Amino acid sequence: MDLDAVRAFDPTPVADGKRDSAVVVPLVERDVPHLLFTKRADHLSNHPGQMSFPGGRREHEDSNLGATAVREANEEIGLNPDAPSFVGQIDDILTVTGFSVTPFVAHVPDNEYEPQDDEVAEIAVLPLDALTDLDNYHGEYRDHPDNGPIRVHYFYVDEYTIWGATARILVQFLELTTDWTAPDIDNVVDAEADYPL
Repeated sequence: MDLDAVRAFDPTPVADGKRDSAVVVPLVERDVPHLLFTKRADHLSNHPGQMSFPGGRREHEDSNLGATAVREANEEIGLNPDAPSFVGQIDDILTVTGFSVTPFVAHVPDNEYEPQDDEVAEIAVLPLDALTDLDNYHGEYRDHPDNGPIRVHYFYVDEYTIWGATARILVQFLELTTDWTAPDIDNVVDAEADYPL
C-alpha cells in the first residue's frame, strides 16, 4: 500500500450537499494493513445495517470537518481524539440521503475498539488483501429514474457486505493506494431489482 498518492491528492468537494458530514478511513497496521469499519444499527433511519466508516454529521461546535470526523469516531468507537495520524483527504461524495461526506484517511492504533453508542452495532477490522481480492468484488449499474445508470460496488469479506457510499469511498482509496482497479462491467439492473447482499 502506497499512501503518497493520498498525501498528494487534491480532493474535489461536493457543493450541493444539504448536510455536511465527515468520516475517518481508519488504517490499522497489523501483519498486513487493515481497514476499520462500523456496522450501523438496524434501528437507524438512514442506511440501517450498512457498513460504514466512523463518522457523522458536522455539529456547530466542530471547528472544521476534520474535527467532525475525530469527534464522531470518538463517540462511535472510542477512538482517542489524539490518536489518529492523518494522511490526507480524498474526494467528497454525495449520498442518496443528501449528505456531503468528506473522507479523511488516517492511521489509528491497533486497539480493541468497541461500539460506544447505539448507532453502531459492530466493529469490523478487515484485511486490505481481502478487500482487493477480485473474487470478493461485484459491480453493477442500477437504472436510476432520475440519474440514469449509476455504478454500485459490493465488497464481500467474511460475513460483511460493503456497498453504497462506503464502497464508493473504498474504491477511490484502493485505486489511489494499491494496484487494484474496479473491473469493467456492463450489466445494468432495474432500480427496483433486489440488491445482491
